[in-house]
Amino acid sequence: MILKILFPLLAVLGGMAVAIQGQINGGLGKKVGVIEGSFISFTVGSLALLFILLFFGTGNISAIGTVPKWQLIGGLLGAFFVIVQVLVVPKIGVSTTLIAVIVGQIILGAVIDHFGLFGGNRLPIDKQKMIAIVLLLFSIILYIKK
Repeated sequence: MILKILFPLLAVLGGMAVAIQGQINGGLGKKVGVIEGSFISFTVGSLALLFILLFFGTGNISAIGTVPKWQLIGGLLGAFFVIVQVLVVPKIGVSTTLIAVIVGQIILGAVIDHFGLFGGNRLPIDKQKMIAIVLLLFSIILYIKK
C-alpha cells in the first residue's frame, strides 16, 4: 500500500526538481552560455552520481559491455534535454517549457506504449487516449495564448 503512494509522490517530487532545475539551468546558461551551462550542469550531476555510486551502488557497472548499445543513448537524450532547458526557459519561462515537455513526453510515450518499443509492453492507443492527447495539445495553446 505504501508503495502505491510512495512512487507517485517521488515522481511528483522529481517533476518539481525538473521545474527548479529549469530555472537554475536557464540562469546559468544566460551567464556562461547555453552549451557551457549545459556542460556545467551535467558535470555536477555526473559527479554527484559518481559519489552515490561509490557509496551506495549495488549493481554491476562492469556489465556495461553486455547491454545493447542503443541503451547507452540515455545520457545523450539527457544532455539534449538539459540544452533545451538552458536555451528555452529564459525565453518562454519554466511553466510553458514544462507544459511543452510534458506534451512531448505523453505523445511519444503513447507511441512507445502503442508499439511496445524499446522492449516495453504493448498498450494500444484507444479513443480515450487520443482525446486526452488532443486535450493536452489544446492546453498548451490555451496556456501560451495572450
